[in-house]
This record gives sequence, structure tokens and C-alpha cells, in this order.
Amino acid sequence: MRISFVGVCIAPTQNSLGYVMNQDKKGGKVVRLLDTTLRDGEQMPGVSLAPQQKLEIALALAELGVDSIEAGFPITSRGEFEAVRAIAREIRGVEVIALARAHKADIDKIIEAEVPAIHTFIATSDLHMKYKLRLSPEQVIEKAVWAIEYAKSHGLVVEFSAEDATRSDLQFLAKVFQAVVDAGADRIDIADTVGIAHPSLISFLVSYIKSAVKGGYILSVHCHNDFGMAVANSVTAIESGADQAHVTVLGVGERAGNAALEEVASALAFLYGYKVKIDFSKINRVAKLVARHFGLQIPPNKAIVGVNAFSHESGIHVHGVLSHPLTYEPIDPTIVGAERKIVIGKHSGKHAVEYVIKQLGYEPKEEIVLDVLNKVKELADQGIKVTWDMLIKLVKEEYNG
Repeated sequence: MRISFVGVCIAPTQNSLGYVMNQDKKGGKVVRLLDTTLRDGEQMPGVSLAPQQKLEIALALAELGVDSIEAGFPITSRGEFEAVRAIAREIRGVEVIALARAHKADIDKIIEAEVPAIHTFIATSDLHMKYKLRLSPEQVIEKAVWAIEYAKSHGLVVEFSAEDATRSDLQFLAKVFQAVVDAGADRIDIADTVGIAHPSLISFLVSYIKSAVKGGYILSVHCHNDFGMAVANSVTAIESGADQAHVTVLGVGERAGNAALEEVASALAFLYGYKVKIDFSKINRVAKLVARHFGLQIPPNKAIVGVNAFSHESGIHVHGVLSHPLTYEPIDPTIVGAERKIVIGKHSGKHAVEYVIKQLGYEPKEEIVLDVLNKVKELADQGIKVTWDMLIKLVKEEYNG
């Protein structure tokens, strides 16, 4: 079997874990993941986390294996400051970073919170500079450079984001990035603030910045999901030469949210063969923790962590999965802490019913299998969802009869 990827025919191979991994890509590339669930994610309308909730999520993210945890925006409130400081004190082995505008008061709050890294930003698009900042391009560069130099003088690791980068003049964007790199920025970030980028645009931007901006920096992307492109843009950016992606668990965040950590990490590892530090066995548990604290229901069809991600009803699919799981599963669900589920319903075939009958300890008989299947389909045609208890009852009635 061959699959097509970006117009190129590639033969996939299966590794010992049982998933298909694309070996056509440059093997061994290490990708950083900066998780901003506790900062950009908490900016999701209607969400407000208590300091203890933020700390619990931060500890789970550290166990999961993200490279950086953006703990929050300390200047916004006393509680936010306390939460960020608690996370910085508790977390070990993972970088803790906090957000600041290019303002002295913001940066001082991060220093006071004992956070070792800072994520500072300023807008670079004509739209933002004219109507929001009311600053000239020269003043924007001056403020950005000052913020970098001030933060570096206090021993902080510095990541700089060009807000609204994807709507900025290309030459000006490169000029800003070069100025902050020269001032000592460790990482620079292309922010798709209103999610208007698409894969070909983000690929071009990454390539352009890497060729135009000189120095020893890490290039990152921060993609919003306004057009449903955040994951695709993030993965394309990494493929095109970026070193890091900003992500949130379940894609939570402003408006339509951000690039989902579970999807970006899985795509990079299982489709591209890139190296991420994520412990995939914990990814479902972290998703459920975030959903609980954010007051969310995980959509059943959510990739990787949705309840239907590894559920099968179609008779053709169930037959294939029961013969060999990889026929209709891209990865083994246990890799991401999930379980395979066989669902009985209108689209089921006799193989699914045989499987259930065996699970209940009976020997499948052709006439009983077909009888149970017909009754299931009759119920489903009436719009009745066949539950596990209903199915058990049907099977027992057949055998006891």
C-alpha cells in the first residue's frame, strides 16, 4: 500500500509500536512545544482558573513532557501573579515562562514572580500600529529592543512574538526580528493572531524569516484557529523549518482557539517521525483534566482524545479492525492512553455481533448472530440508540430462548 502526501507517493513503514510513521521526512529533528493552555488557553471566553487549578494543570503538563509552560500573564491580577509564582516555584525540569508586553511594569512583575523566562510581544502590522499602539514603525522597534535588553539584563530567557505577524509587511517584520535577535532574544515567534494564515502562507513566512534574519535563534509559530487551520499551519511551519510551536490542550483559547497540543504532537511524531518529548500515554488524562477545569465537554469526534477517535461501528471497518487493527486505525490507541471500542448500531455487520457474543462468554451461532443483528438494525432504524445493556439483554434472550 502507498499513501500520497503533498503530491508525493511515500511508502509508510510500521515500527514496533504498531503505528505508521512517515520515513520520507528528515529523521531525528527535535521539535519544541510551548504549551500556553494556562495563558492563551485561559483567555477562552467564560473561563477563569483559580491558582490551585492552574498549578494542578501545570504539574500535569510537566509530567506530559512539554518543553515550556506559559504559566500566565502576571500583570493582570494579584491572583494571576500568585499562580504564576507558585508554578515557577513548583515546576522542575520544564521551562516556566510568562507573558509581558514591552512595558517595564509587566517585565518587573515577571522578575518578581521568579519566572526564569519571559514571552514579550508587540504588534508589527500596520493595522495594529496605527489603531491600537498609535506608534510609528521606528517606535515599535525601539520598544521591542528595549524590552529584550531589559529582560536579558535581569538574566531571563527571552522569547519575542511579533503580534499579528501574518498581516505585517514582510520587510518590516524581518527588520523587527533582526533587531530583537541582535538585542539578545533567544526565540522569535511568528504570531498568526487572528488565524488568517494557511499552510502555503505559513511555509513561505517561515522560509522567508529564516533566510532574512541572521543569528542563533529558535524560530516559533503561534497559530490561531479562526479558519480551522491552526494545527495544519503549525505542522507545516515545523516541516518548513520552524523549531517550536505554541499549543494548548484541546486547542482552547481566544475565539476559535489555538493549535491543539494532542494533534500537533501526534502529527509531528507519528506522521513525520520528528522527536517530541511528549509522553503520549498521558495525553488523554491531561485532556480530561483540562476539560474538567475549563468546564468543557470533549467533542466525541475530537482527534486523538475524543471518545469516538478509536470507536468503530461500520461493518466493513469492524471486520477489518478485528482482523488487524491497523486496517482502520492510524495508531494503536493504547499509545495515547485510549481504548478501542466496537459500537453496535445500524451500520454494524455480523462480525461485530460475533465479537460481542464472544465477549459475553457465548459461542456465536449463525442464526442467533443474524437475529441479534436484525433486531439491532430495527431499533436503530427507529432512531433508538442501542446501549450495551440493551445488547446484553438481546443476546441473553436469544440464548435463553
